[in-house]
Parts: sequence; structure tokens; C-alpha cells
Amino acid sequence: MRKLKILIEYEGTRYYGWQLQPNQVSIQEVLESKLHKITREKIRVIGSGRTDSGVHAEGQVAHFRTRSTMKLQEFLKALNSLLPSDIVVKKVEEAKPDFHAQISATRKTYRYTILNRDYPSALQGRVAHYIATPTLDVTAMRKAARCLVGRMDFKSFQGSGCTAKTTMREIYRLSIVKKDDFIRITVDGSGFLKYMVRNIVGTLIEIGWGNWPPEQMRAILKSKNRRLAGPTAPSRGLCLVKVVYGKKSPRKKT
Repeated sequence: MRKLKILIEYEGTRYYGWQLQPNQVSIQEVLESKLHKITREKIRVIGSGRTDSGVHAEGQVAHFRTRSTMKLQEFLKALNSLLPSDIVVKKVEEAKPDFHAQISATRKTYRYTILNRDYPSALQGRVAHYIATPTLDVTAMRKAARCLVGRMDFKSFQGSGCTAKTTMREIYRLSIVKKDDFIRITVDGSGFLKYMVRNIVGTLIEIGWGNWPPEQMRAILKSKNRRLAGPTAPSRGLCLVKVVYGKKSPRKKT
């Protein structure tokens, strides 16, 4: 049996997240269905982790086992010829026997995109969260975000239904960049709780609106109380950018 590693890009609007769900279409289900057509094997595709319904990915990583002797480039072409246009396999490579897309991951990067202006976008509406003016205070948002860098308890940003054994996580870098009408919040960490990034973004938006001072973020973090944080930001703005395997990166405050 070979173990193959794949790099996947998808626009998640039409899908009920990554993981298989009863009576719902997921990214994992579509990939497994197309691999079955190619290999005539029942194949289970293991992803680096779940992405929620409506969340996108530029660099999702997964692995699967197969008896097929097809060349890597043949797998790539065969998959992309069968997959819908909003799911693309960017790379197929041989994986080491001990590689595991989820367990072997040491770092993940997510990006949340906000469109902040008087009118929405016909082209970016499915991948960016539209917020009409007033303009968000990016300086206040950056000030609030600084206290989130490091290893700490993120229980205040844990989504309902999360079954994680511990709410301790480490964020290595959190940057907020404004270019034209777009605000992009990039979070790089060891791993994330369910809805954690979207809950952080929802809290940053409240601070950007001036509803809370930047110092409120530290108080929310220390409270370990989800009800004191902001609302969960919509899934459409979130994208899994990269999954890293190997040495962890140093912390950076941006």
C-alpha cells in the first residue's frame, strides 16, 4: 500500500465543511468519491483538520492509502478532471509511512478577510466578510490582538460543541493588514479550537467599531468565559492558508 499526500485548494461556499456529514456534501466526501472512481478502491482521505461549513482553503493537506500504481502526475490530472471547479488538487506526492496529515502537523495559518466600505463586492462576496462603513479602527484592533500572541488558555474563544481535551493553544503570529478596502487578519499557531479564529475576529470587530476598548481583549482572555467575547464572525471570510510539518516557527508580534 502506498501513502500519498495531497495539497488541496477549495472554495467552501457549497460544502458543509471538510469532514463527512450525514445528508450533507463535504470536501472529504467529494474527494473520496472521485478517488473511488479512479482506483476502484474504497479510500478514506484524512485531512489535517476540519474546516467549518463555508470555510475555504488555499493549502489544506490530506493523505490516503492506495494500491494503485499510477504515477503522481497521473493522479493529479485524473483527480482534477473529475473534481468540481471549486475543488482543486494542487500537488500529489509520496508520503513517508509514518506521515499523518493531522497528527504530524505542527503549525497552521488561517487568514480572515474583511471588506470594509460603503458597497459590497460581486466578485469577493463569497470569500470576504462585508462590513459597511463606519471604517473599522485597525490601530485599535492591532493593539487588542497583541495580547493573544503566546501560549495560553483560549477558552473564551472556544466554540460550542468543541470536544478538545484542553483549551491551551499557542499563537506564534497575529497580523492585521489593511490594503485599500480590505482588512486581512492572519493567525499562525500550533492549532486552533473549534470556531476559535472566527470568535477572535468577531471580538476584534467589536473593538474596531469602538464598542470596546482594546484593553477589553485581555480581560476577555483572562475570564475564560465565551459569553464575554464577541460574536462568531461569518465563515465566508475564513481561509486555511497553510499547514506546516516539522519545526515550529518562533513567535512574532505584528
